[in-house]
Amino acid sequence: MKKKAVALKYDKEKNQAPLVSAKGEGKTAQKIIQLAKENGVPLKKDEDLVELLSKVELDKEVPPQMYKAIAEVFSFIYSITRKE
Repeated sequence: MKKKAVALKYDKEKNQAPLVSAKGEGKTAQKIIQLAKENGVPLKKDEDLVELLSKVELDKEVPPQMYKAIAEVFSFIYSITRKE
């Protein structure tokens, strides 16, 4: 099974929900992960969520039915960044 990755972007001034800003599998997924690490962007491994988010079109907001899962990701990121 190929590795998959999805990147989210959220600007509370412009969007009601996070956007899918990048997605891909194989080499593209590796590049997304590499760029995130190089830029200090927190990573969360969740294969089921990546599978769902990969169905969202690029530059489109995450649909409301995914808000709970996305809130868990943001909570995870907040807990990591708060420790640093």
